[in-house]
Amino acid sequence: MPQMNMVSAIQDGLRLEMAQDERVVVMGEDVGALGGVFRVTAGLQKEFGQERVIDTPLSETGIVGTAIGMALNGLRPVPEIQFGDFIYPAVDQLISEASKYRYRSGGEFACPIVVRVPVGGGIRGGHYHSQSPESMFIHTAGLKVVCPSNPFDAKGLLLAAIRDNDPVLFFEPKRVYRALKTEVPEGDYEVELSSCKIVREGTDVTVLAWGAMLLEALSAAEEVRSKDISAEVIDLRTLWPLDVGVIADSVRKTGRLVVVHEAPKTCGFGSELISLVCEKAFVHLEAPPRRVTGWDTPFPYTLENEYLPLAHRIVPALIETARF
Repeated sequence: MPQMNMVSAIQDGLRLEMAQDERVVVMGEDVGALGGVFRVTAGLQKEFGQERVIDTPLSETGIVGTAIGMALNGLRPVPEIQFGDFIYPAVDQLISEASKYRYRSGGEFACPIVVRVPVGGGIRGGHYHSQSPESMFIHTAGLKVVCPSNPFDAKGLLLAAIRDNDPVLFFEPKRVYRALKTEVPEGDYEVELSSCKIVREGTDVTVLAWGAMLLEALSAAEEVRSKDISAEVIDLRTLWPLDVGVIADSVRKTGRLVVVHEAPKTCGFGSELISLVCEKAFVHLEAPPRRVTGWDTPFPYTLENEYLPLAHRIVPALIETARF
């Protein structure tokens, strides 16, 4: 089984599905000849041609609007938004159009688009290239939201997303793109779009994370082990639909919860996760749930490592929660 980083795993998934299904079309700014700003689509235009790997004008609302039209006419487009920070011009197309078609047509029409979006910090991109806008789209009924933490899940989730009949926001953590390699099958496989995964078992505190912060949560969990604290770490993988059952069962076992995410704290997805846990497992909680998140400020350039909820900020939260 070959070793791949997240860039090569996503590219492998796109290549596989484009070869198997002629309806799959890749589109976006510089995705063709250049291969995208992160080179995820490198070589695909040469292999599949300009009609299936399309360099678009610099217009996010146009990219997503065109993809919606393609989907309604039988294609399965995979548009790329260069950075998560640039997705806001396309918000109306995603929230008011793509998410509503199945409902407004009484199930007659589906809108199977997968919008690939590099997100988060870790590349010193500052406030215009580092945001994590997941909560906006999780809040929108009709959209599915995915954020893998590793190459294996990235390919499997992408294949499942492309084959899904609903619109999917596929957030790709830039910090992980080339940070690690894992074994990734060359062939076809899927990771279910509503399944989280317990990546480290523990008994004292449950830690929820996704994307690049999953690695930080694992690092923090290993550090507190020397203090006799056993942390159970769960990778959400699919933020919506959410595997609430696995999360609630874990909290019933540990009695404690810490949520880690890059986005600002106020109205971040961590708030919803804590609410769900309180609804499902409140009587089992032995300490107040905690959030370790980005700050309620624009993403800084020079203080990136102080903004991000890295392991050095997660460790104190685990200790305080476990010993409450």
